[in-house]
Amino acid sequence: MSDYQDGRMGKVFLLGAGPGDPDLLTIKARNYLKISDVVVYDRLVSPDILELCPRLSQRVYVGKETGHHSLPQGEINRLLAQHALAGSTVARLKGGDPFVFGRGGEEALFLAKRGIPFEVVPGVTSAVAAPACAGIPLTHRGIASGFHVVTGHDALSSRKVEWEILSQENETLVVLMGVHSLGEIARVLMSHGRQADTPVAVIEWGTTPKQRVVTSTLSRIETKVMELGVAAPAVIVIGDVVRLRESLRWFPLESLE
Repeated sequence: MSDYQDGRMGKVFLLGAGPGDPDLLTIKARNYLKISDVVVYDRLVSPDILELCPRLSQRVYVGKETGHHSLPQGEINRLLAQHALAGSTVARLKGGDPFVFGRGGEEALFLAKRGIPFEVVPGVTSAVAAPACAGIPLTHRGIASGFHVVTGHDALSSRKVEWEILSQENETLVVLMGVHSLGEIARVLMSHGRQADTPVAVIEWGTTPKQRVVTSTLSRIETKVMELGVAAPAVIVIGDVVRLRESLRWFPLESLE
């Protein structure tokens, strides 16, 4: 048990579990995980990472999938606070980075307002790691001077998204959680000027032994993804940098074209 279980308040560690490959978990995250009494984890946290938890730790699954949440976010917030107030050291394991579309900010604010100690440990986000492991640099001199990261749902539902900027040819667009809305995203981009023949890569289970990469053009990617049965989790990369994959096939995992 932790040093906090002597009548004092516990602490919550918001840990980035990385994109899937357990070797991409940071040393700090590993160290904190090993001293945790309670581990609250998401769907994308790999079994290999869970093996690093103390044998007697309590493990609580709170994964979210499209159309199904095992626990609403408000209940997850209260769960973290409850265990910390009881004196436990809590590891909140979140796929990727806690502050990149992981609602880590919401959990941190909830704890901060209640005076509950917490620490954020950054993780490797799949927005960067999955393209790298597929041989796709998000920026490249003369091809892409920057990149944007959005989620499929938020990009289509928010009126604040500036599609004119996301459609610029010299910028790479990375879409997380966007497989189910890929066709609509492609059509909106093309309606704002992105060329129909813009290269697109969809990286399924990036950085893991199950990694699969499907490439096509903006106008045809939806059909190809449906034909091959690509499903979440997947990272979508849109832009001319996808063409560099042909020369950068360094990652020895399965690939479908």
